[in-house]
Amino acid sequence: MRLPIYLDSQSTTPVDPRVLEEMIPYFSDSYGNAASIDHNYGSEAANAVEAGRQKIAQCLNAHSDDIVFTSGATESNNIAILGTMARNENIGDHIIACVTEHKSVLDTCKHLEAIGKRVTYVPVDEFGTINLEKLENAITDRTVLISVMVANNEIGTIAPVEDIGEIARRHNVLFHTDAAQAAGHIPLNVENMKADLVSISAHKMYGPKGVGALYIRRENLAAKPFPLMFGGGHEKGVRSGTLNVPGIVGFGKAFEIAVEEMAREKVRYDKWVKQMLDVFQHKAEPVRQNGHPEKRLSHNLNVSFDQVENKALIHVVAPKLAISTGSACTTLNVEPSHVIMALGFGPERAHNAVRIGFGRFNSEEEIEFAAGSIVSAVDRLHKIRIMR
Repeated sequence: MRLPIYLDSQSTTPVDPRVLEEMIPYFSDSYGNAASIDHNYGSEAANAVEAGRQKIAQCLNAHSDDIVFTSGATESNNIAILGTMARNENIGDHIIACVTEHKSVLDTCKHLEAIGKRVTYVPVDEFGTINLEKLENAITDRTVLISVMVANNEIGTIAPVEDIGEIARRHNVLFHTDAAQAAGHIPLNVENMKADLVSISAHKMYGPKGVGALYIRRENLAAKPFPLMFGGGHEKGVRSGTLNVPGIVGFGKAFEIAVEEMAREKVRYDKWVKQMLDVFQHKAEPVRQNGHPEKRLSHNLNVSFDQVENKALIHVVAPKLAISTGSACTTLNVEPSHVIMALGFGPERAHNAVRIGFGRFNSEEEIEFAAGSIVSAVDRLHKIRIMR
């Protein structure tokens, strides 16, 4: 085994060799600018971009014209929220979000509040599931947008997005969902979700970093965001800038592979989650699973070990394992996870929470080794605490 074993797949994933193989020619041979189609180099690049766009659209049950390329889900979330609120400022000034959203949504909402917009943050239950009654009751005649992620990046809980989409449509409110963690891991259908805007990212599904997309329902003119950047009018005027052709090629291939292999991977991940939880519950009690026990991403396991500080545990296992406290965007923050706190638990459980993310290239042997390593580390930290 190669140490440390990588178990942080909600943070990022390695590029699948099959994806890299498709990307390589667009770095050195077919290196044209997709917006410069006066010659074969540019036309070749443009064709590759459109092929990637088509693959991504098919994986979402969308039309290729609905897909706008970005640098990743953070940019997609910003365009979706800021751009849509700007587009519809004559209609309303109110947005609804969930308290457990990714920071790229929550911080964008905070910015909106700072410039005079109104934001309602809807609570979740102990499993991280949003309260649909409170969500619907929060809608006013000034509400422009509802933004609720498909699956949580820390605890893996899957939201009832189809129900949320139905609520939004019933009230003639736009619905945006951050699907960065879900895309490539669970089936996504923009028609079933009734979503107007969907953010996704390549590097969460074994594609390259630095490329993402925003689905924009083209028949709903109110859903077309105002651009945040200007210069050239690329991507239907929503997102100017030279396109990352190799990244887009890799994105399309990665999504295609992920959808094809999704069911098989879920079987492995379900087995590993059960296997690891069984080990923890027998050898590292007391331990508590965070998030919904069933409606969750199969490759996510978030647990809190009583009286074991997560940073200490991660430090002890670091030579052998790569696990995390939660969002890659906030691991430098000493504050307890806002997600775990939102479940109604205290700071202690939040400070004890670690996230284990299984991946395509992990093996049964690695999972067994990882479970044993974590148990040993927990035991060691308990003994140190008692000695003190």
